[in-house]
Amino acid sequence: MSEPPVRRRLSAQDRRRQLVGIGLSKIVEKPIQDLSMDDIAAEAGISRGLLFHYFPTKTDFYLDCIAAAGRRILRNTAPDETLDGAQQVEMVVRLMIEQIDRRRDFYLALVHGHGVADPRVSEVMESVRDGSTDRVSAAIEVPGRQRDVVRAWWAYTEDRALTWSAVPTGERPVSLAELVEECVAALHALLGLRP
Repeated sequence: MSEPPVRRRLSAQDRRRQLVGIGLSKIVEKPIQDLSMDDIAAEAGISRGLLFHYFPTKTDFYLDCIAAAGRRILRNTAPDETLDGAQQVEMVVRLMIEQIDRRRDFYLALVHGHGVADPRVSEVMESVRDGSTDRVSAAIEVPGRQRDVVRAWWAYTEDRALTWSAVPTGERPVSLAELVEECVAALHALLGLRP
């Protein structure tokens, strides 16, 4: 039998950060509707009532966790800015595909907002797509009028990554490197199209 967590006095900001961290680890494993607020509070070493002091509802808690997940995705997919633009694009595509592959079910839950009917879940994914679009646009100096093309291409890349990651590793029709190459080629083809 494991020891109960030791209670520690934390600042409000640190406590919220701790609770969101625990929530993130839990919602990676199970849908929000199956998340036990009692388990979250127990793991943090606080009462359920104190948890609801920081997050008035389960939905508020969930949305803070989802927002943190969006920030984490952007952090994990940041390219090395010392690379040239083309290399940055390849890197961000590879990192995003790897991120989706590692956490496919969680990513699907983010994209489709499973478990909570709140437009703010969609806003988190929109911010991830916008951040990724801005990175690619800046790296290869895409004119502002073509930003929407890059954003639409991200939807294509995301779909390719989700489809690819659904296939068991040894049975995938292309390697990660080939998938990255195909996605980058699609971007350049789209940007090269003239009306």
